[in-house]
Amino acid sequence: MTAWKTKIRSLTDAAALVGVRDTLGMPVAPGQPAAFLHALGERDDFEELVVFSALLGDLFRVFTRRGVQLRSGFFGPVERGLRAAGHDVHFVPADFRRFSQIADALRPRVMATAVAPPDESGQMSLSLHAGAWVDELHSAGRDPERLLIVEVNSALPRTLGIPPKFPHSLSVEEADVIVESDRAPFVLADPPSTPLDRAIAENALPYIESGATIQVGIGGMPGELADLLVERPSSDYGIHTEMFTVGLMRLHEAGKVTNRKGIHDGYSIATFAAGTRELYDWLDGREEVRFLPVDQVNPPAIISRNRKFVSINGALAVDLFGQIVADRVGGHQYSGIGGHLDFVSGAAFSEGGRSLICLPSTVDVDGERVSRISAVLKPGSCVTTPRHEVDVVVTEFGSAELALQSEEDRVDALIAIAHPEFRDQLREAWGQIGG
Repeated sequence: MTAWKTKIRSLTDAAALVGVRDTLGMPVAPGQPAAFLHALGERDDFEELVVFSALLGDLFRVFTRRGVQLRSGFFGPVERGLRAAGHDVHFVPADFRRFSQIADALRPRVMATAVAPPDESGQMSLSLHAGAWVDELHSAGRDPERLLIVEVNSALPRTLGIPPKFPHSLSVEEADVIVESDRAPFVLADPPSTPLDRAIAENALPYIESGATIQVGIGGMPGELADLLVERPSSDYGIHTEMFTVGLMRLHEAGKVTNRKGIHDGYSIATFAAGTRELYDWLDGREEVRFLPVDQVNPPAIISRNRKFVSINGALAVDLFGQIVADRVGGHQYSGIGGHLDFVSGAAFSEGGRSLICLPSTVDVDGERVSRISAVLKPGSCVTTPRHEVDVVVTEFGSAELALQSEEDRVDALIAIAHPEFRDQLREAWGQIGG
């Protein structure tokens, strides 16, 4: 462990190693080296610093500096706020798997990530994030022309991969520079559940049978659905998901997870985790949860090998053709593509699999109630998941089974789960545009 001490630098010294004209790559929020980024924000001498990342975990001052450009593959509140304030923030349309291709093409000179403290053999767990950057982190560590900055955070859990091929760690020897931090990890707590969330969750529940393998995201509805799964007698679930959440932890704690799913049996599989301090403490050293690179988690061919796979994802809007908008609506980039299409597609080819797109039937816009189910998509919206991939759409008013149905039957099913206030309008609008 002697190498560990010789590589430690102050945050200020580490930030000074980034050139005034440079490129920097770093993971999604849970893997971002927050203390290093805040130190970088103390500089104001950048001429052209291009940073590629996604879902910023904090309002880092560096992205307000002149000469700094952020290219993000997934917007969150921070990106939306920075862009609205006029800063140099750009969305890169790509699903999560393609982040690795972007990283390979950009080949950032500087790579930076957060890790847990090293173990006795000098391995530093990648903790809450594997994602698409693992290969590029190792590549930067091997290349003398590049710089690998590792932020060791004593507050991060030590999580596990599946060695030897996927160890989910960096060695002390690979790091060029080590900085130390004890900052609290990125927190993404479920919002308080509402009666609307419960109604949607209750309509989704019948599609999740005992023995199902589950993928679920963050939010009030997925959290409510996890609670319903805990309450009912069925069990024998498997977990294969992009993001590991508090709700999935609760399923484990209730003894509902066996992971007899056909691939990576015995392990819950994820590529990153986001949630509360309670979740992170629970994950520390947890043998039954394993983190793999996104190219081992999100490909539909891998997803489909899980038995009775049920994908549960959200959406912003859906039209009567069944096209799903989940990231850009009405000309505003709200989030990102992530693994949305991958999990919908993978579930379709899993034996007994289903994919559920869950959303409230309406949204308030400037005090006016607007239907999320529309005859056609608003101008400036982009399709995240095309109509032919969609299986089931769920609102608080029921579920619409679209897969393998005629266009006319799909329209009827979607109108039936729209808010009653808008059903006649939708029928009239379809009469004008339908075949």
